[in-house]
Order: sequence, then structure tokens, then C-alpha cells
Amino acid sequence: MPGIRKVLVIAVTVAVVAAGSVLLVDVGAAIRSEHRLARALAESPRVPFDPEVTLAGFPFLTQASKGDYSGATIAARGVELPGCEPARGICRGELGATLGRFQGPERGDFTGSDVLHTSSISAYTRLDAVTLARYLRITDLTVSTPAPDGKAGGGGPQDGVVSRSEGVVFTGTVALPPDAGLAADDPPSASSFTGPKVRVSVAVDLSVSDGALEIRATDFYTGPERHVDADVPEQMRAAVLDRFSMVLPPLPMAWGLVAQRAESFGGDVQLVADSGPAGLRPGRF
Repeated sequence: MPGIRKVLVIAVTVAVVAAGSVLLVDVGAAIRSEHRLARALAESPRVPFDPEVTLAGFPFLTQASKGDYSGATIAARGVELPGCEPARGICRGELGATLGRFQGPERGDFTGSDVLHTSSISAYTRLDAVTLARYLRITDLTVSTPAPDGKAGGGGPQDGVVSRSEGVVFTGTVALPPDAGLAADDPPSASSFTGPKVRVSVAVDLSVSDGALEIRATDFYTGPERHVDADVPEQMRAAVLDRFSMVLPPLPMAWGLVAQRAESFGGDVQLVADSGPAGLRPGRF
């Protein structure tokens, strides 16, 4: 019996080591292919750094041997966006995409000129509060997504809500009157502007107009989420709301998709587009 147990222990150990080795080889191959795809995507002239790429599915080697992949997620950060005044800084955003099942080169040897035939694509262009602040010229702008009515929290994943298109809360400082401090050589109202100013929270609706992000402030926000209470003279209330409203210039999206809707994403705002089957060249991301 002791001899049998010893044989069983050795057999189990060998099997575990073999399985671990196979797993390591598979993971290593996936990492290599993700790097190859990231480098191929970085051939796009608007992608300044290698994007983050994750190839879906396991085992990876089975997919790669056939050139038939379960899917991929891509996030390219630091992409320059149009329409920002140079004095306010460069506007940059994150371009991302999720590919459904797609066919590509075998062994994961991706290049910029390959054509990836995907069953679906979901793309987004995401702007953080710093970038939105530069567009709106409200330097201390913050964005938050309120939780549903009657529920505590900030509207994050713990609340079952990660985004919304109406009632997003923008908080920031504007001059009084609101058109003061907007000359090209004037400082932003929230920093070194020396005139009267006020910090307020407003509720905004996000939408898409001809593919462009439209931000429209509908009213001052008074709770229950974290906000700023401030007295704004009645004759200036409409003008203050206007300072939080804007239609941005058309922004780039992955593979030239046109935005279909807009939504908040935690403390960011994003444009989203979905498409069916498509042939995509990584170098044209």
C-alpha cells in the first residue's frame, strides 16, 4: 500500500506540473500575441502609445492555430482630440473598442496591415474631467454619476449603475457675470481670476448631435449626492447654466465609427458606438 500511494503521489505531481507547464505556455503565447496586436494598433498615426490589449478565450493556442479568436478589448490612451484652445492645454482622450469573435492571422502574428474580420464592434471615446474642463473652460470641473432615486451611493458599480445620460452632475467654478474671464488672455475663473466667482453643481444631459457630444445643463443640482450649494443671482442663473453647456467638435472614434449615444462613466464622459460585422485593419485604428 505505501508503494501504491507513493506512485499515486508521483503521478498526481507529474500531472499537476504538466498542466501548469501547458498553462504557462498558453498564457505566454497570449501575452506575445497581445503585444503584437498592440504594436500593430500603434501604427495608427493618432495612437501615441501602445494600447492595452486583452485577447479573450482559453485555451489561446487553440484559437491561434486556426486564426479564429474569441474576441479582444482595446484601450488606447492619450489620443489627441480637436477643438481645444492651445492656451488651455492639449485635450486628450481614451479610444477603446471591444471586438466580438474575429478571424485574423494564425499564431497571433498580427501586423498593422492585416484585416480582422469581426462579428461585432463596440467602440467608445472617453473624456476625463480634466479634458472636459478644457473644453468648457472651467478649470476645477468634476463629474459624478448620482445613484438611482432612493438609493445611497455615488452611482458606481456597487449601486448597480455605472453610467447614465440624464442628470449627470457637473461641479465647477465660473465667473460672475459668467461671460467675464472668457477672453483669450484672461485666467480661468477657478484659479487666478480675481473677479467675483461662484462654485456650483448643475445637472446635465448628455446626447449626440450629428455624431458630436452635446452637453446641456438643465438645472442647478441640490442633492442628495455630494454637491455644492451656492446662491446665484436670479438674473445670472440662465447664463451660469450656459457655461456648463456646449456642443463639442466631432471626436475621433476607433476605426472611424460615428458616435450613437453619450453617457457618463463614473467621473468621465464617453461617446459610444456599436456596429455589426466589419473588416478592420489594426493600423487604421
